[in-house]
Amino acid sequence: MRKPKRSVLLLTAFLVLAIVLVVGCGNSGSAEKTESSAGSGSASNTAEEKTGQPSTEENTQQEANGEKAVKVRIALNGSLNPLVIAEQKGWLKEGFDQLNAEVEWSKFASGPPILEALVSGRVDLTFLGDGATITGLSNKLPIQVVGLIGEGKNLNAILVSADSPITKVQDLKGKKVGLSRGSSSHVYLIKVLEANGLTQKDLTIINLNPEDAQAAFESGQLDAWVTVDPNITLNVATKKAKALEANTEVQAPLSMIAHTEFAQKHPELVVEYLKQFKRSLEWQTANLDEAAQIYSEQTKLPAAIVKTFLERSSSLLSAYTQEALAAQETTAGILLKNGFLKKEVAFKDGVNDSFVQQALE
Repeated sequence: MRKPKRSVLLLTAFLVLAIVLVVGCGNSGSAEKTESSAGSGSASNTAEEKTGQPSTEENTQQEANGEKAVKVRIALNGSLNPLVIAEQKGWLKEGFDQLNAEVEWSKFASGPPILEALVSGRVDLTFLGDGATITGLSNKLPIQVVGLIGEGKNLNAILVSADSPITKVQDLKGKKVGLSRGSSSHVYLIKVLEANGLTQKDLTIINLNPEDAQAAFESGQLDAWVTVDPNITLNVATKKAKALEANTEVQAPLSMIAHTEFAQKHPELVVEYLKQFKRSLEWQTANLDEAAQIYSEQTKLPAAIVKTFLERSSSLLSAYTQEALAAQETTAGILLKNGFLKKEVAFKDGVNDSFVQQALE
């Protein structure tokens, strides 16, 4: 048998070495590619192969396809409103479950902080008083007015201590008055002062949230407190305060609010939200004693006080009426005149009644 020639052996060895080098370079390149693209999802794909779990990229796609529940961030403005009933009864959760959505609740004591939360994207649905709503629209914030939930005729009052020598609005001149700046109560005060020949410059206004204002009022640090129910009913009923006669009728419409982007993406959830508000309001009207008990447990207020408040309130759900629109336009003019707004606002341009019309069908 002939032995292979030395030249053939050398050629064979060279070819084998070349193949090894080529394969090695190819593997090295693949490793570099995987490492450099880890931030773009390749690492997640590798993790999926090891764990059997979907990648981050696939999770994002599933969420986009609606396979994951949409989070609906609802802000409660105060503690005495039908949304509390909807939460307690589980009706809102029930309705949203059918639409593959889940609720995330938050609570605020007044409207101005909610505006900040709406701007930062922490709130999708809520309700606001006239001052906060008009301010938001004037500042071009991403909000839509999607319903009217109250005329606000008995919403605000000016309280003074039960033994105060102050008996009429004119007596407030030179006095210290507490309120939440930019709120519905602030707007109310401006209107009442104008009707009684005074302006804000005649008073010393102290900006306080409702909790701090109650403490300051009770301790005598304030001569008067402009606030909303149930604070009015509670303080008058317990003989801590008396309400001054306004000598004018002041409307302070309450508005349902939706974040514009949320309403555009999820109109069906806005409609469902309004439907469940309506359902809760109707139940509350028909079951005042039980509703008062639910609110009492939530707020620690006596049930009898809560029931009195509910009987005084004028909660509703409707499209915006001409009367309410006119009241808001008047308020916008007053806020502009008093320096709260930087520019004029046409309130009606911020109203979208299509959602509430569907909810009421």
